Amino acid sequence: MEATNGFKIFVVEDDPWYGQILEYHLGLNPDYEVRRFDSGRALLDHLYLKPNLVTLDFSLPDMNGDELYNKIRSSHPDLPVIVISSQEDIGVAVKLLKMGVSDYLLKDDSTKDLLWNSVIRIRENQHLRNEVETLKEELGQKFSFQNSIIGNSPSLQKVFGLMEKAIKTNINVSITGETGTGKEVVAKAIHYNSKRKKKKFVAVNMGAIPKDLIESELFGYEKGAFTGAVTRKIGKFEEAIGGTIFLDEIAEMDLNNQSKLLRVLQEREVTRIGGHEKIKVDVRLIVATHQNLAEKVKANEFREDLFFRIMGLPIALPPLRDRGNDILLLAKFFMDEFCKANDMAPISISLAAKDKLLKYQYPGNVRELKALIELAIVMSNENEILPEDISFTSITKEDLFLMEQKTLKEHTKDIIKYYLQKNDNDVMNTARLLDIGKSTIYKMLKEREL
Repeated sequence: MEATNGFKIFVVEDDPWYGQILEYHLGLNPDYEVRRFDSGRALLDHLYLKPNLVTLDFSLPDMNGDELYNKIRSSHPDLPVIVISSQEDIGVAVKLLKMGVSDYLLKDDSTKDLLWNSVIRIRENQHLRNEVETLKEELGQKFSFQNSIIGNSPSLQKVFGLMEKAIKTNINVSITGETGTGKEVVAKAIHYNSKRKKKKFVAVNMGAIPKDLIESELFGYEKGAFTGAVTRKIGKFEEAIGGTIFLDEIAEMDLNNQSKLLRVLQEREVTRIGGHEKIKVDVRLIVATHQNLAEKVKANEFREDLFFRIMGLPIALPPLRDRGNDILLLAKFFMDEFCKANDMAPISISLAAKDKLLKYQYPGNVRELKALIELAIVMSNENEILPEDISFTSITKEDLFLMEQKTLKEHTKDIIKYYLQKNDNDVMNTARLLDIGKSTIYKMLKEREL
């Protein structure tokens, strides 16, 4: 009868007596469905039944163990194989283990017990892997575009369209946008919807790492490479092999480390500090910044060759103030999320409060809106958020006037006026701080432009 349930084990053994012993012994566990084959060809013809494990006699009449194992690996690379052999040559065992067999057992009096323990270990490992895969699938659903990025404004729909293009290939992606617009959320959504979703997403904030530590953080180091290197450290690029590495605030990298990053991206390999081994790194690169990289290239603060290497598919995230009614959708999402996390009854928001939210400029973008909503819920006395519950007092004047719709000349006047007031009308100090000529300020004062 075909095995259809439970943990399927295929036993490949040309000695009928020994094969029956293994089949009987493993069959004592009612969760195991054991089937025996007397040749390599018979096994290959039945792999379509998807066994969970194969025990393999290394010496079969129709093909040797190496050949059969390679055929199994080519069609079922994740299928665990336990080799059971009468060969005591340690070199054969080492070779097979390096090839990827799960275990190598000698045929002797202890084989049955060793096999029993090996099967238990493999089954537990498979169970853990299945749990991990399930969690990753759930994570992928969590980071679906609609679940992770709230909104339906035209500017956001354009972003969704670019993200759809990004997940179809391994092209590098560069994400730009003001602080708080959700650059890392977009990067995660791209990763967890791509073919690399089963591997790691490794995020690195370049602005948070001292420049002297960037190389060891990204590329790792060997034991004894420098004082304090008491053990080997795997770098972020190695950690992300097969997956995605996300370099946030890429513009903060100094020129020296930029050249090292460029070499790694060109060669697709890293060498740990203090080591000589070249390690191939198959990673997908996503970078993000709130700065204008093209301007930094012009100012000789960012390498032009690295700029073009990382640019890939550019995705510009719109500021929240340009997303219209997405503000209210996000506010509702944050309200529901906060109430659920704090075991509170659902709360609504008044029309006047909605109007107040829509008129604000949000220099802190989505991150700021989330903080505003959570504070408003705490400050509200009823089951409804009112305008007086919403406070923008944490935002400074300089943040606000930069958000206003003015000409460059008008903004320039505002900036000079602000710094003059801040510096007790000291023209020389204001000119030095703003890196402009003092005559410019004097002229504007004389013409009463300030």
